[in-house]
Amino acid sequence: MAEIARSIAIPLDRSFPVNAQESALIAELQSGSEEAFGYLMSVYRNPVYNVVYHVMGDEADAGDVLQNVFLKIIRGIKQFHNESSLKTWIYRIAVHEALNYRRSWFRWRRRQAFSLDDDMHRESPGGAEVPGHEESPFEVVEQRERQEMVLDALRSLSEPYRAVVVLREVEDLSYEEISAVLGIAEGTVKSRLKRGRDLLRHKLAACLAVRSY
Repeated sequence: MAEIARSIAIPLDRSFPVNAQESALIAELQSGSEEAFGYLMSVYRNPVYNVVYHVMGDEADAGDVLQNVFLKIIRGIKQFHNESSLKTWIYRIAVHEALNYRRSWFRWRRRQAFSLDDDMHRESPGGAEVPGHEESPFEVVEQRERQEMVLDALRSLSEPYRAVVVLREVEDLSYEEISAVLGIAEGTVKSRLKRGRDLLRHKLAACLAVRSY
């Protein structure tokens, strides 16, 4: 592990172009190195979970999908031929798995004919973190409510907009990276992002209006 970490000077989660350090890691992964997979997990586990959770909106299911994503990575790494950066390839798998799981979940819920209301109000991971400065119990509750309001609005966005908004606003990916992850043109990324932001703004405004009433 230490040898691999020393050989990679630039953190992979901040590097979009394929570079020599990343190529060395890919070679180690394709050779079946357990240390390389351990390093990959340490770098990407939290970012991938973050993407999956915000696309799906369910903490427990996001954990299951996270496992599926890394299984796909392990099984597919030998077929990876540097057509994109490793980061882009991993995010593409994560978004694909999250969207597929979400579609399957909604199909199942429609067959069961149950209400979705109760499933759209889960506590976000990290919601119970201790703030950096001391806050009153009222302020903590207010902060949680605001976070949940934003997450609920994000979950309610339709698929094309939600994925773009999550990758841009939550993960801070560039337009180029989002284009590569989702397989769409940069112009489409920008138009979907604008529409997604507008929809979020309207949804939050409506929530705040109801809350103030």
